[in-house]
Amino acid sequence: MKKFEKEAMREENPKWENAISREEELYNPIYGDAPMRSEFDRDYTRIINCNAYRRLKHKTQVFFSPKNDHICTRIEHVNLVESISNTIANYLGLNFELTKSIAVAHDIGHSPFGHQGERILSQIAEREYGERFWHGKNGLHYVDNIELLEDKKGVKRNLNLTYAVRDGILGHCGEPDISGQKPREEKIILEKDFTHSNKYAPYTWEGCVVKLADNISYLGRDIEDAKEMKLLTDRDLKTINNAIEEIHVNNSSIIGYLTSDLCENSSPEEGLKFSIKAYDIMKKIKKFNSERIYKNEKIQPTIRYFTVLMNEIFYVLKNEYNGLDTIKNIKKMKRYYPYLSEEFSDWLVNYTNCTESENREHRVVYDLNDIKQYSKAIIDYMSGMTDQFIVRIYNEIVSF
Repeated sequence: MKKFEKEAMREENPKWENAISREEELYNPIYGDAPMRSEFDRDYTRIINCNAYRRLKHKTQVFFSPKNDHICTRIEHVNLVESISNTIANYLGLNFELTKSIAVAHDIGHSPFGHQGERILSQIAEREYGERFWHGKNGLHYVDNIELLEDKKGVKRNLNLTYAVRDGILGHCGEPDISGQKPREEKIILEKDFTHSNKYAPYTWEGCVVKLADNISYLGRDIEDAKEMKLLTDRDLKTINNAIEEIHVNNSSIIGYLTSDLCENSSPEEGLKFSIKAYDIMKKIKKFNSERIYKNEKIQPTIRYFTVLMNEIFYVLKNEYNGLDTIKNIKKMKRYYPYLSEEFSDWLVNYTNCTESENREHRVVYDLNDIKQYSKAIIDYMSGMTDQFIVRIYNEIVSF
């Protein structure tokens, strides 16, 4: 127990100053100069008060638009990751304030429609401006450039999170390493150097914990949701239970077994790691979920629907491009698409160099002189939508 106490991201850690650094100095709270919260705790409250976090409650985890209220959404997944990572961090002696901040932010860049929506946006992005879209990088982009909070003077500013939390958002993607997960030593320029998912290990042990907690969290929950949705038969469940003798395959058993195994087998010397047996169980469950749930025929029609829907919204908005006068075209769309016209013109005012946004305090994100940057603005706008919102926008386009 507390095997990692000396490795925790606290003041005595040599990485501390890098970990708590921000792009700009964060303003003092309105109640005075005395710190009531740590740097990571301030990040936590900034994240849970931003709009992108709130929208996670209406984003797909696996199943789109379920009628059953007990099916997991993206925000419930985030809560599960926070719970598991806090358990691990507390047991090992790591900084649980850092793990909880990374955990609540780790999926803030997820698109509507879950991983299927992410793949579709990536296909459009690669086609239009030659970049892959992935939710880890988009999450960093959102907390750095898109999400805004009012400061104590009422001025809207970007979240300005610590380096360790921003790094954890990027570093959470990827599969666990059987040989042991260890943090990297160097401080990199995240938005420039982290070019693809899983390129680098997280900078902190706490970031590594969240990455592994993310892998633990969804295995059993996806199975329970699939049972509730009648996608899995009794024969399916018997198959997976026969393949795994150590536990009965349900959410609580999987989380308990894998979390305990990780804590028992990890050390600063070997890294955060599972036993060979536990790692094999993870692989078996992931294979089962992929074959019986994610590739289930019942899910395929929704994928085709998402593809048409997202491409059509992108096409409608891109078709209005006219350099710095694009926003005028978007506003003219109000005759046919009143809701889309109002919402996207507001987005352009907030984040582009259009003349209507001259008094803005936060940074310009997109240059309307460049059609590729405008295309990215559309992708970023769509990525922040909830499932219900993007369906509403599509229905406005196709309805008369």
